[in-house]
Order: sequence, then structure tokens, then C-alpha cells
Amino acid sequence: MADAKVIPFDDDRARGNVQRSAGQRSGRRRSAAGGGRRDRAEPAAVRAAGAADGREAVVPGQASGVEPPAVRASGPGPAEGPGAGGGWEQRLASGLAFLRRRVTGEYEVDEFGYDRELTDQVLMTLLRPLYEKYFRVEVKGVENIPAQGGALVVANHSGTLPLDGLMMQVAVHDNHPAQRHLRLLAADLVFVLPVVNELARKAGHTLACAEDAERLLRRGEVVGVMPEGFKGIGKPFGDRYKLQRFGRGGFVSTALRAGVPIVPCSIVGAEEIYPMIGNAKTVARVLGLPYFPVTPTFPWLGPLGAVPLPTKWTIQFGEPIATDGYPAEAAEDPMLMFNLTDQVREQIQHTLYKLLVQRRSVFF
Repeated sequence: MADAKVIPFDDDRARGNVQRSAGQRSGRRRSAAGGGRRDRAEPAAVRAAGAADGREAVVPGQASGVEPPAVRASGPGPAEGPGAGGGWEQRLASGLAFLRRRVTGEYEVDEFGYDRELTDQVLMTLLRPLYEKYFRVEVKGVENIPAQGGALVVANHSGTLPLDGLMMQVAVHDNHPAQRHLRLLAADLVFVLPVVNELARKAGHTLACAEDAERLLRRGEVVGVMPEGFKGIGKPFGDRYKLQRFGRGGFVSTALRAGVPIVPCSIVGAEEIYPMIGNAKTVARVLGLPYFPVTPTFPWLGPLGAVPLPTKWTIQFGEPIATDGYPAEAAEDPMLMFNLTDQVREQIQHTLYKLLVQRRSVFF
């Protein structure tokens, strides 16, 4: 999987409390002023038994600590309601506890640098408005990712900047029934950029090499790869939604060795966020970048030109392709790898065309 090293990753509660409070006040008024009525509602046998031995009559259920129906209907008291001690107080306490763990170092990071707590509570929270409100991502077929065990998600790559990988990561986490975490394989460039390097590691991304990918898959992780690499993310706007070469099938070999299913993934909407109409190759060479995009807004509008267009996205996960039925030596069979690679690529391309036909508009 040598060529894989250039793959970039890529209020109802308040209303309920008011109703309970009204019920409690009504119950207290009935208790204070209507005691006789409650006595008349007691079973005659109970009143008779109490009168016979001179003891106070007891309603069945009170002696065992069970509230009578009239009391239970009034709901819990003010200190027992679901909002008691909750709301902003709980969020504040949780936030302070999180900061304390950050300061004292009482948090876990795996061997790849993945910080699950930071990802769930901070990074996902920052990406979610972009995912839900800006790109309005629609997710289909996420149940095709297994609920447990390893799986390799293979997706198309586009958009000039690798936002598609991040949106795919949020899609898996927020929509999968088991809230699985997607571990993306990223290019070398990601891990040499300051700040980006640390954030990528914390978010669970790792170097796009066969060794790291196989270790994650054997541990039962869901791994994401975009085999088009820079050829896909940096292609001109005129070639949008036309898949580039998938390399020599290194991702298939990794899946065969680990015995995990391959889940094709098609992403529509990312191609239009930065329409790349040109490539300043000289500038790219000076900066050490694979390409330097020229779009209708960048670099003409400066930093404002770096704002992506608010396109409407669809992410569809296809039927998984099983690999556990092949013998161990299948990972070394070049013809098998070629066939499986072509099968995955064709499935992604076919789904892209289908989604494009169904799409009403780029932005709606």
C-alpha cells in the first residue's frame, strides 16, 4: 500500500414542571381541606378493622411505603423532578470536570494519539454546526457499517480541502446505532502541518500506510480511506464526480489481511464547495503543496474566498463487500486485488450517478 501514503483524509420540560407544581398544590389543598372526602373513599372493610381495634385506619399500600394513587398522580416533588439539579448546573459541572481532567492529565490517549473524550466533547461539537446547518448532510445506509468489529470504509474524495473526510466522520458517529468512531487514514502532509498535526492525531486520524491500517482493523476499529488521494481532491471542476485512479489496490490487500468487510461510500455535494477552475503550479511548487487552487473567490477575495459554498450534501454507505471468505494468501493475488478494487470503484461511481440524478439542486 505504498501509494496510500498520499491519501489526504481527508421546552417541554418546563411545561411538565409547571403541571407537576400545579398538581402538587392541588393535592396539598385537597389534603388540608378535604380529609373527610379521602376517608369516605377508603374501603369500608379497612375503616371497620381500624375502628374495631382502636387503631387509625391505614389505606392499603401506605404501610409498605407505596404512595396511594392520588399522591402518585401529582408527580414528584420539586426536588425530585427531572430538572432538579440538572440543566445548566449539570452542564457547568461537567465542563469544569472536563477542564480539570485536561489540566491534570487524567485522560486517555491511545498509541496513535487518539483522544476519544476530546473528540466527542469538543471536536465533534465544533464540526456539528457545519455538518447539520451549513452543509445539511443527509446520510443513507449507515447501517451497512457493522455494529462491532473492524470495517474499511472506502469513499470518493473531492472538494479542494478535505472537509468530506471530516463530514463523513461526523456522519458515522452521529447516525450509526452504535455511535461508532471513524478512524481516517491521512496523507503525510497532514502530519507535518503545525496545529493540524495535533488535531488530526487527537481526532483519531493516522498515517495512510498498510501497517497502521491493519493494526486498527484487527483491533475492531472502523477505518476510512479515500484512495483517489490528491488526484481526487485537487481535480478541476470540469471533472467533478468522475472518480480518479484508485491506486494499485493497497486498501483491498489490507482488508483481506484483516478479514474485514469493505464498505463503499459515495459523497455528493463536496465537489462544489470550492469550484477549482485553475491550479497555480508554480506557487504550489514553492510552498511544497500538491496543488494551489484557483477558484471564483480564491485568492481574489483573500481570506473571505476560503469560505466554502453552502452546498447540500448526501453521504451514502453501500452494501459491504465481504473479504473473510478468502484464504490468507489472497492478499498477495494481484488479479483478485484488481477485481475487488474495480468492484468497489464501480459501486461508488454508480451510486454517485444515481444520487446526482435524484438531486434537486446543488444548494437545496
